[in-house]
Amino acid sequence: MIEPEATLVIVPRERFSYTERSLESLYENTTTPFKLIYVDGNSPNRTKRYLENQAKEKGFRLIRTEHFLAPNQARNLALPEIHTKYAVFVDNDVVFTPGWLDRLLQCAEETGAWVVGPLYYHGKLENEIIHHAGGLLHIREDKGKRRFIEKHRFLGKPVDKVRSELRREETELIEFHCFLVRSEVFEQIGQFDEKLMSTGEEWDLCLEVRERGKTVYFEPNSIISYVPPPPFAWSDLPFFLLRWSDAWNLQSLNRFREKWNLPEDDPGLKGHYKWLNRHRQRVIRESIRRVFPIKRASWMNENILKPVEQQLNKLLFSKLSNKSQNQKGETVNTVGSKS
Repeated sequence: MIEPEATLVIVPRERFSYTERSLESLYENTTTPFKLIYVDGNSPNRTKRYLENQAKEKGFRLIRTEHFLAPNQARNLALPEIHTKYAVFVDNDVVFTPGWLDRLLQCAEETGAWVVGPLYYHGKLENEIIHHAGGLLHIREDKGKRRFIEKHRFLGKPVDKVRSELRREETELIEFHCFLVRSEVFEQIGQFDEKLMSTGEEWDLCLEVRERGKTVYFEPNSIISYVPPPPFAWSDLPFFLLRWSDAWNLQSLNRFREKWNLPEDDPGLKGHYKWLNRHRQRVIRESIRRVFPIKRASWMNENILKPVEQQLNKLLFSKLSNKSQNQKGETVNTVGSKS
């Protein structure tokens, strides 16, 4: 048997109801040998049983906690068990295309990159709508102030419109939906920052790597797709609303701002905070659009539901947020594997 060069680590992103489809897609489209560590943070009983059965059948390592995990907490649980040259971190709502892993590994070997990201689609693979194709990520001086700059390249564009511009190249930014990293990176920079609860994780890693003079690459011949909700299962809602809670969002942005010496009024971070809130509230938006005409649904969302949800989220999730930070992702149950 060929000894795998990569350990794949799957972590919860924002829901659990896409777990089966994502894991099936992984095994259907990955022929390169790999080890797999699956981190399950308090999924519902149906998903829990599915993962336990799959771990026994396919021989992967399953780590479970009986409380929700922020993504960086989940990633750190897997770090002590990674002994391969590369680690590939993947969210649990991603689907894959044939050869995706081969091409990430090939890019890392040929370029010496510390981090490699694929071409990310958004939604159904067959739609071929770009979510991220490399991007900008840096801090610049502007009139005596440090300013945070972040931009996805070709966001929302059909791949056919920009195919001629897609090539393997060094980039400033990849996304954490899926990325390859050399295991030696963690010897240099330590584990993932667990104070980044809901956002800023990829910014932090890419800046850390580039500050050390190492490279981040975009590899367009490796293709995956992030499949966002809706639909939601009712059992998804507690984690989704915590994952994008106001408490976690503010904690993460304040941590990133302080760590990278950015001012409190940074326009980039303020704009991202608004996006985080909109993303959390999409559950409400999608629900009322099914019942009311678009114009009335939009008015109700902006004038009634959105302000109420924001206050309720602060009230309901501030204590749970503090509890999750204090738990730091202790493992309460593991399933062994052959890999």
